[in-house]
Amino acid sequence: MPTTRESSSASPIGRDTRRVDGPLKVTGVAQYTSDFNFPGMLYAVPVEATIASGRVTSLDTAAAEKMPGVRAIFHRRNIGKIFRSIPGPGFEGICEERRPPFDDDVIRYYGQYIALAVADTFETAKAAADAVRATYQIDKPNVEEKLTADDDPDTVLTTFGVRHRLDSERGDPDGAYKSAPVKLDQTYVTPTEAHNPIELHATTAIWDGPNLTLYESSQGVVNLRSVLAQMFGLSKENVRVVTRFVGSGFGGKLFPWTQCPLAAAAARQLGKPVKLVVSRKMMFQTVGHRPRTQQRVRIGATREGKLVSLQHDYIYQRSMLDAHHEDCGEATPFQYSVPNLRVTFGRAKRNIGAGADMRGPGAVPGLYATESALNELAYELKIDPVKLRVLNEPKIDEGLKLPFSSRHLLECFDLAVEKFGWAKRTPEVGSMKRDGLTLGWGMAGCTWLAARFPAEATLQLRDDGTVRIATATQDIGTGTYTILAQLAAEKTGVPIDKVEVVLGDTLLPEGPLSGGSMATGSLVPAVFTAADAAIVSLLTVAVATPGSPFENRKPDDLTLKGGRVVAKDGDAASGVPFADLLRRANLRLVTGSGRSESTFGNPSPKFSTHSFGCHFVEVTWQPEIARLRVSRVVSVIDAGRILNPLAGRNQIQGAVVMGMGMALFEHTSYDPQNGAPINSSLADYIMAVNADVPPIEVHFVEHPDIQINELGARGIGEIGLAGIAAAITDAVHHATGVRVRELPVKIESLLT
Repeated sequence: MPTTRESSSASPIGRDTRRVDGPLKVTGVAQYTSDFNFPGMLYAVPVEATIASGRVTSLDTAAAEKMPGVRAIFHRRNIGKIFRSIPGPGFEGICEERRPPFDDDVIRYYGQYIALAVADTFETAKAAADAVRATYQIDKPNVEEKLTADDDPDTVLTTFGVRHRLDSERGDPDGAYKSAPVKLDQTYVTPTEAHNPIELHATTAIWDGPNLTLYESSQGVVNLRSVLAQMFGLSKENVRVVTRFVGSGFGGKLFPWTQCPLAAAAARQLGKPVKLVVSRKMMFQTVGHRPRTQQRVRIGATREGKLVSLQHDYIYQRSMLDAHHEDCGEATPFQYSVPNLRVTFGRAKRNIGAGADMRGPGAVPGLYATESALNELAYELKIDPVKLRVLNEPKIDEGLKLPFSSRHLLECFDLAVEKFGWAKRTPEVGSMKRDGLTLGWGMAGCTWLAARFPAEATLQLRDDGTVRIATATQDIGTGTYTILAQLAAEKTGVPIDKVEVVLGDTLLPEGPLSGGSMATGSLVPAVFTAADAAIVSLLTVAVATPGSPFENRKPDDLTLKGGRVVAKDGDAASGVPFADLLRRANLRLVTGSGRSESTFGNPSPKFSTHSFGCHFVEVTWQPEIARLRVSRVVSVIDAGRILNPLAGRNQIQGAVVMGMGMALFEHTSYDPQNGAPINSSLADYIMAVNADVPPIEVHFVEHPDIQINELGARGIGEIGLAGIAAAITDAVHHATGVRVRELPVKIESLLT
């Protein structure tokens, strides 16, 4: 396997590259948010509501306040003012739970914070929180799983702006469906899925006069700075957010939750650093989840398999106050060709916490429904499901009426068919056997959006021969440190181990959210522009420094190759190391800055920009003991140029495993009496673990997409999860004959 120390003459782009931050993590040097400690630091533990609907009528804090070591019990009447934040341009001021903590006495979901215990030790704070007694006016909560759309207006306000409930429409979908020779009308359900990264949400807040510093587990330090500045009436310059490492986020850490302002408010009141780490139980209640969805898909088709009508009507649950939008219809208008289409959505309020983005928000549950419906249609038509999709391959994005910047889905199908051995599939249910087990083979297509967020970066060339690249984005475990080192090495010719990458601090140039699989694509142009600017400065120094080998030459005659300044018509070996030139000029460093403009949400795009792919899945079924396992997966992804194939394969494999959890295990259940999540622990909330993971073969079809950036790289964090659940349930049907339309697959559903 190639290493990060290969010859500088070879491009680092497109090579398997080990994580530059790996040694820090495996040796315990990397500091996560809860690892930071400061002199005089206090510990905070929230008091949670034990009802899901009603009102706090009284709060007895006397016993807790008398405990030795307790500094304060904060609640609505003594926490101090916390303002509401509002979204600004781009991704500023965004939080999913818009109500500031302790803003009123109304309880809208189980686990809502109603008080905060602060003490000298965590143990004391926990005991004090447990000693607070609340009295409630209790109303019956609504946590009903069956969803009926609320009577919303045609246009609604969501977290990211106004949305029309008639999401997309073309042609005459009703008339075309009515006259179609073949019809399919089914409803698909995905459950509430809880956010459970290994690292718990955590906040440590420190005030220094008017300045607030927050150490936070965040996927968006720049947005968090904006939110906290608004909540405490500060200028952004007075707020600093630090996130050195994140123990995964998957969307739950994109935007701040209520523990952030609570820790900051407590630190403000007490004049000492305050640390608040959310418990695992609280992770099921107060830091977001993938909302439950109920999706009706109606397809009309010819007997040959051409789609003539597609209607996708979905409802998702939401909290009583907040407006997270689960965009299940995102991919429906463009994934396949159909002349008559309509996509609509509805929302159903429930006494639950705010919903949140979870890896592949919207499109992942949406593609489960539409890809499952296509698989059912293929079965009814007795057409191979791959052939059905090929028959309906669009020439353009029929929703936007724009050409695709790059679309190679058919190539993905061809390669997956070959690698999986799909030609050996026999379509009859239960017809394939191996070693006494019944095999099921299934497949599904997938897609995910591609765009850029705004991003800034600075790059330094230093007199010790090293390079420093800095930007206020964050590495959430996906390999951003390594990718930026590769980009800097590509532009400067310096070996990767001579590149320092500095992230996760709002004192740095503003960087993008680590979300939407857009961080890498956004940073490529910013880093390259910064590198170009630094190189221009270096070449100017090279010709202007007395005694330089290039004195009196023109900067345009020179270039930087392999870390050396050289004439454009020369080779790197004949050049002068840039460090030597800087030392000769008595300069510590030269710096360049770069910026990448946003394309996300562009109102007048010229192209439809997405990644595409497919998953082929094998399951084994042993009916005698009701044992179902995923035994093999082949995924093929069209995501532009792959900058680091090692990390890329890891991203897709991790997403596939998460998709196995979605299809087979994960489901948050709520108690209808008190609204509490019943399975709010990792003992009871079942996820895929190593023992469940089969061989996962990942392939990329590389076609650089230069509409995204000059390297043609698109993000790959989320597309691996899209479509995989539909492929698994298709394989389950092939093995068992049972068509599962509500996730997760339950063994009792297969015992028919």
